[in-house]
Amino acid sequence: MKVFLTLSLVVALAACATSSPDIIQRGDAQRLSEVVDATVLTIRPVTVEGSQSGVGAAAGGVVGGIAGSSVGGRREGAIVGVLAAVAGAVAGNAVERMGTREEAVEILVQLKNGDRRAIVQAKGSEILQPGDPVILVTTGGKVRVTKAPTVR
Repeated sequence: MKVFLTLSLVVALAACATSSPDIIQRGDAQRLSEVVDATVLTIRPVTVEGSQSGVGAAAGGVVGGIAGSSVGGRREGAIVGVLAAVAGAVAGNAVERMGTREEAVEILVQLKNGDRRAIVQAKGSEILQPGDPVILVTTGGKVRVTKAPTVR
C-alpha cells in the first residue's frame, strides 16, 4: 500500500507540468507578449516524452529498500532490501516518465512574410485546422498558438 501511495504522489506532482496553451504559468501573467499573425499549414499529433527528474527513482528506491529489508532475517533482509531498492528505483523512474508523458500537436504555420515556423504544444480546447488564421503569442521565450480574433 505504501508503494502505491508513494508512486501515486510522484505521478501527481509530475503531472503538474504541462505545455497546454490553455494554462498560463504564474510568472507569465501581466507580462507584455509579442503577437505575430500566421496561417496554419499542417497539424500532426505527437507525444511529448515524459520527464525523468529523479524523484520517481528516488521514491521507488526508498520504498523498495524499506519493503525488501523486512523480508527474512538480517542477512536476507539486507540482500533483498538492496535488490528491492534497485527494482523500486527502476519502477519509480518508469512511472514518473509515463505519468508525465503528454499528447500534443506539432503545428506548422506560415507567417505573413512567408517564413515558416513549427511549434509543439499540448492539445488545448481550440481545434485548429489547416488554413485557419492564428496568432503566435510569445512570452518569456515560450510560444503558444491560438486562433486569431476576428476583426469587424
